[in-house]
Amino acid sequence: MEFPVDAENLSKTYPDGTEALEDLTLKIGEGEFYGFMGRNGAGKTTLINILTGQIKPDSGSLTVQGIDPVENPAEVRSKIGILPEKESPMSFLTPREHFEFVGNAHQIDQDDLQERIDFWSEKLELENKMDQKNKSLSRGQQQKVMFASTFLHKPNLVFIDEPLANLDPPIQRKLKDYLMEYNDKGNTIVLSTHYVEASLELCSKILIIEKGTAIDEKDTNNIGSAKEIEQMLE
Repeated sequence: MEFPVDAENLSKTYPDGTEALEDLTLKIGEGEFYGFMGRNGAGKTTLINILTGQIKPDSGSLTVQGIDPVENPAEVRSKIGILPEKESPMSFLTPREHFEFVGNAHQIDQDDLQERIDFWSEKLELENKMDQKNKSLSRGQQQKVMFASTFLHKPNLVFIDEPLANLDPPIQRKLKDYLMEYNDKGNTIVLSTHYVEASLELCSKILIIEKGTAIDEKDTNNIGSAKEIEQMLE
């Protein structure tokens, strides 16, 4: 059986001696909504960066969509969606230009691309911001642009790192609903967050990471309350 994400014994130590991951093994099945949970510095972002071909592990093996991101990082990134933490859209472009750039990079048909741009500008309440420079947008508005860019090409596998940061509660609710609908269509979503409530609401499984080590994997249906997870993270 081929898993969209299949990683064995991943380890990563940074040049300053920080051991970000230690012998971590992970399998994520087709159509799962899978969460990485852990405190800041637990290794969640490092794990996402390795799985998406942005950095290389020191040891271990992995495939994403059947491709080795160490050997073929560009190919992996062309087939997935990535929403990095604290990433901003290109400052010198407008949201419309940014979406067009992303759409063209993924070779989306122009008529289809315009429909998708219209969809996201309305859904995220960006209609009045589409032709302003990204650098003039608030942090929350920039986050909206990045979120939409991640899903613009409708990838079957998406990695999202703290996707709801800087957003007002009504927009957070809209995006949570969208993520659940997207997952219901059979797409695989990998969420990294330290917000326990969000992970329990959205994810079917969560992997709890502490100091670079996977300490437990839980089915969210078997978790009684957020406090149960919070106690594990203390």
